[in-house]
Amino acid sequence: MGPQSNSSVTDFLLAGLTSQPELQIPLFFLFLGFYVVTVVGNLGLITLIGLNSHLHTPMYFFLYNLSFIDFCYSTVITPKMLMSFVSKKNIISYAGCMTQLFFFLFFVISESFILSAMAYDRYAAICNPLVYMATMSSQICLLLLLGVYVMGFVGAMAHTACMVRLTFCANNLVDHYMCDILPLLALSCTSTYVNELVVFIVVGIDTGVPTVTIFISYALILSSILHIHSTEGRSKAFSTCSSHIIAVSLFFGSGAFMYLKLSSLLSMNQGKVSSLFYTIVVPMLNPLIYSLRNKDVKIALKKTLSKVLFS
Repeated sequence: MGPQSNSSVTDFLLAGLTSQPELQIPLFFLFLGFYVVTVVGNLGLITLIGLNSHLHTPMYFFLYNLSFIDFCYSTVITPKMLMSFVSKKNIISYAGCMTQLFFFLFFVISESFILSAMAYDRYAAICNPLVYMATMSSQICLLLLLGVYVMGFVGAMAHTACMVRLTFCANNLVDHYMCDILPLLALSCTSTYVNELVVFIVVGIDTGVPTVTIFISYALILSSILHIHSTEGRSKAFSTCSSHIIAVSLFFGSGAFMYLKLSSLLSMNQGKVSSLFYTIVVPMLNPLIYSLRNKDVKIALKKTLSKVLFS
């Protein structure tokens, strides 16, 4: 992936989030705080699920992976972004930029598919509770997880391979705080038609398939819940889904806003703000949503803390 082969640009400058000097330090501490909460929240949830055998169920197996994905993809983005607040010039090498693009896309696409696997899991639990353990056997969970990461890899490879074939000439200022598809395409001095086509197709599949899966799962779940006669049964079923619905709305809402708009309608600054939402805010909120709204996680946390304190 030698930059010299098809590009006179050997490194890129990341414009960062803002050019106003007085905002740099406050923003640095704000996002550092976000990152610390993200790391502690996601690694904490991973540890909790790992340590507590009563959380070794399909639902928590997927949650474990969601936390892993969130931790990884905020780590691909945030440390480099924090540098832009404190360094005069935030330089990233051509290879570094393509690597960041690849891993960012890999984890983002994996996240959209893991959320749809979680929706399917809730569907199996609520609509067919009697055969739930057979429907979500460990083999099926592993196959679903394999599918999640394969889709992430294929999507990220498609975008990155198309990006590597472009030529970047004199202008190397990326108007963003990370190497993302749209701001990089804006710098190319060769035709980006193929890239735009790939973005359209891949983003279509990677948001379309999970969205349809999630919608169908929830339509079936809703009709199932409406057939439950006891109020208690209904509220229990609703509460197992509510945190997932919140996580899905946050992630897909901000992601769709960023990619499915016409780039001319939305200035890059607004684009940066909506990117912030799904690259920084969502990975931070997911562990909070799942732990604060979840009885099992709270019990596991109490158990683990009491073990630690009393040992």
